[in-house]
Amino acid sequence: MSDSQRRRVADSESDSMFSQLASTGTGLVRFARALPGTTALLERFRESRGGHPAEEKHDAHLHAALDWIACAQDATSGGGIARGYSLTWHLHFRRRGWQPAYPETTGYIIPTLLRAARDYGRPELKDRAVRAAQWEVEIQMESGAVRGGVIGEEEAPAVFNTGQVMLGWMAAHEATGNQAFAEAAVRAAKFLLSCLDDNGHWRGGRSLFASPDSTLYNARTAWALAEAGVRYGESAFVEGARRNLSFVADMQHADGWLPACCLSDPEHPLLHTIAYAVRGLLEGGRVLKDDRLVRAAILAAERLAASVRADGWMPGRFATDWWPWVEWSCLTGEAQMANNWMRLWIITGDERWLEPVPRVLRFLKRTQNRTTKVRGLRGGIKGSWPISGDYGRFEVLAWATKYFADALMRHDATARGRDAAAAADHTLA
Repeated sequence: MSDSQRRRVADSESDSMFSQLASTGTGLVRFARALPGTTALLERFRESRGGHPAEEKHDAHLHAALDWIACAQDATSGGGIARGYSLTWHLHFRRRGWQPAYPETTGYIIPTLLRAARDYGRPELKDRAVRAAQWEVEIQMESGAVRGGVIGEEEAPAVFNTGQVMLGWMAAHEATGNQAFAEAAVRAAKFLLSCLDDNGHWRGGRSLFASPDSTLYNARTAWALAEAGVRYGESAFVEGARRNLSFVADMQHADGWLPACCLSDPEHPLLHTIAYAVRGLLEGGRVLKDDRLVRAAILAAERLAASVRADGWMPGRFATDWWPWVEWSCLTGEAQMANNWMRLWIITGDERWLEPVPRVLRFLKRTQNRTTKVRGLRGGIKGSWPISGDYGRFEVLAWATKYFADALMRHDATARGRDAAAAADHTLA
């Protein structure tokens, strides 16, 4: 499909959305609110012309992304980081602009801020990371769980979110020595064990915001559980993680396909959630010293690397047998896979994993607007390319921006060689 055809597909998707809003909303007022404003339309126009300028060096792009994360934290109260920024009226949050604080993604942004503070001369980012970790302790549920959704929504425990915040608490404990963070991580790990059955399937603590029968991406939660077990000397955590990761590896198809691995559509999973599962298998295999799990990650990562076009674009959803399912890209998933491939290079030493990374990073840089006066857009990474795509439509997302920053920092380190990159890497980011 040509670029002009892709633009027509994206435009027709956008037109369809507006028609649906007009027919199912509360009339013309709601419809008018949902229409893209000038900023969103201008962003879509720039995309149709190839996107934004991309610099060869990463520094300007990285610091713009880190500044966006800082603004997302300042947009909330208490230390949490906003879920994202809506360029149009968001039907769920009933507003434009900054969204509420999101415990899940705040948790795994903490290691990103700590690495940036350490390696890029920005000590204020460590202060932000510690404040975020303390906020997470304050809102931890009595059971040890982390809640699903954003602040202001119904409070219910979520296995996935708990694992992601554990990564942040462990990073904060490592950076500060504050035992409160380790204690919070251990409480969370005990909650996770209570939700895990003997077969390695998460039977309890399912998020209200995800499909209950499509959660192989929780391999990333098992990675956090394994890390906690090794760091804090808890063999039960290690064995629980092993059960879940073995379950995931058993479910994998011979061609690397990971079924039932999506928030909403098990038949056509997001690149985002597939990438979660790949990272969980890879890092879980590293922590547990289990080559079978690493090989499972490799099987999927190989097929995803083969899907990268010459311009760095990847499909945002796949069907069985790795068939591209949509004509928009999931920018979060692309950034995640860049990180996954670089982690594979560090873990295996195989240089082929670095091959797709520069293409993907150049593509992601072209999606980043560093010149707009709209603070919620400047420096952040959007949900989809084009911006009207189905994932995070007309939104800038905290987790997309986090993974982009991680990838730029990791890629900077590759220039110093594998041993130096491994020594500098923040494995929890």
